[in-house]
Amino acid sequence: MTTVVRFPAALGDWVRQHLDNGVAPGDLRGALQERDIAAEAAQAIVDAFVRARRGERAMPIDQVELTPASTPMGMPAPMGMSTGMPMPSAIDGVPPYRYETPRFRPGTSIATDDRVVRVAARAERPMLAVLNGVFSADECEEVIALARGRLRPSTLVDPRTGRDVVSGLRSSLGMFFRPAETSLIARLDRRIAEIMNLPVSHGEGLQILHYPEGAGSAPHYDFLVPSNPANQASIARGGQRVSTLVTYLNDVPGGGETVFPAAGWAVSPQRGNAVYFEYVNSRGELDHASLHASSAVTRGEKWVATKWMREREFVSA
Repeated sequence: MTTVVRFPAALGDWVRQHLDNGVAPGDLRGALQERDIAAEAAQAIVDAFVRARRGERAMPIDQVELTPASTPMGMPAPMGMSTGMPMPSAIDGVPPYRYETPRFRPGTSIATDDRVVRVAARAERPMLAVLNGVFSADECEEVIALARGRLRPSTLVDPRTGRDVVSGLRSSLGMFFRPAETSLIARLDRRIAEIMNLPVSHGEGLQILHYPEGAGSAPHYDFLVPSNPANQASIARGGQRVSTLVTYLNDVPGGGETVFPAAGWAVSPQRGNAVYFEYVNSRGELDHASLHASSAVTRGEKWVATKWMREREFVSA
């Protein structure tokens, strides 16, 4: 069975440029994986461009084909892939993950200090929940207005220098608010912490991402890959990331779903609603079934607010 992985066309420019500059394919694959891109997606994309440079195939534009030999059973499918088979609970090549009682509270609603958030759906493996009414319409509009003038192109680590560079892989624009930067952000930080059931001090600054039409993100994990030296320093300061809340700030006319391939879920972006998920247990094990991606926006634009929670109080670099 042949499967397909799709990616932003601008990613091809980034890969070709670095291959032309003499960067080894293995270094390119490693750079993508260090930014939490799934290993099979990184290998498939880079290898396709290498073969095209050798004249063995046409130069890719925005997708590559994978064969069963290059997609081991048990690996979650990258964004845009469909194997037509149920996903196994274990993933080859990574330690098993032992599911425990979630940090997320049971029940059909969560009463925070200033509103009641409804739990529309939840899954156990990976632990995720779809929430209604996390932000009000007015709060969504105000957050977008505050963030719009501060957006910058998303970056990727250059495999030669280790520095952040603008990259086609991440075709969104983004910015961070400092914790409690304004009265609105402080109120949202407190509400999100109640929803995520951890102290507000464990939260990183609220990140805002803007995806214009055609933009999306490749499959990735939100936990910090421990083999990355920069991540090691961050984990030493504030502990591992343990959970994520992605709140949608606008209604997206087409595309833009948050896709969890291992769970078979795709969450539609609707203003004020959110998706929550966990990926670290009390033993420090990492749940690779939390692999997720943002499908490309096919009509309109997409705005999201993302909060990552740490094991202990977050200390920035």
